[in-house]
Amino acid sequence: MMDPVEVVRGSGPIVLGMPHTGVDVPDDIRKALNATGRRLTDTDWNIHRLYDGLLDDATTVRATFHRYVIDANRDPSGESLYPGQNTTGLCPTTDFDGKPLYREGMEPDEAEVERRLDAFHRPYHAALKAELERVHTKHGVAILYDCHSIRSHIPFLFEGALPDFNIGTDRGTTCDPEIERIVAACCNSAYGYTSVVNGRFKGGWTTRHYGKPETGVHAIQMELAQRSHLKAEAAPFDLDERNANSLRHHLGEILHALDTWAREQTSGSK
Repeated sequence: MMDPVEVVRGSGPIVLGMPHTGVDVPDDIRKALNATGRRLTDTDWNIHRLYDGLLDDATTVRATFHRYVIDANRDPSGESLYPGQNTTGLCPTTDFDGKPLYREGMEPDEAEVERRLDAFHRPYHAALKAELERVHTKHGVAILYDCHSIRSHIPFLFEGALPDFNIGTDRGTTCDPEIERIVAACCNSAYGYTSVVNGRFKGGWTTRHYGKPETGVHAIQMELAQRSHLKAEAAPFDLDERNANSLRHHLGEILHALDTWAREQTSGSK
């Protein structure tokens, strides 16, 4: 079993959170999963590759465990992010299509959920909190940019097709309005791409938990439709290098613009 979290420390004000790119599943949990669960379909496939090297001095905090083990972007209390809507929970028992993930009678009980919180969820967030505090101490400001992707069509979760860029700030509460404006402007100017702010995805627990702009810690979530960078939104979920390179150009613009804004706050020139 590898470490539950991987940290690449940078010197700049941007922290990239990656809670859903990991595919590590401990043997005891894998044995409890059924064939659907073992496919690990609901992974943020290749997101760590997509953002790699876009901003040299960014910090990256990445969960190595799969979201079917425990979802690092869910409230540890188990409270739903979207009350009244279909979603998946802290320790998911169904996939994004509503299909069971576990063999009959093998779903995690309360004790097992608590064990997974201690072994996976809490270490990830301890690392993320520590990096945000370090960055904030150094710069007087920190921006958590939470990196996600999802299939474009999932009727169980939402109607129709998602835009390419899905920006979430919990209705503008998790970051300075200028951060939301900068990201939205970059996405709107990306020719051939579609975007929305606070649509179906308004920011997960990570964004909502850490985004406290009054303290100088800002958070924004980017949910990318997987059609924008994968060859197909089905196994083996390979990266489409041409489309990925085009998308990386725009993602790089976003990160560099946020980095510039954050440094201007520190210098007092804004």
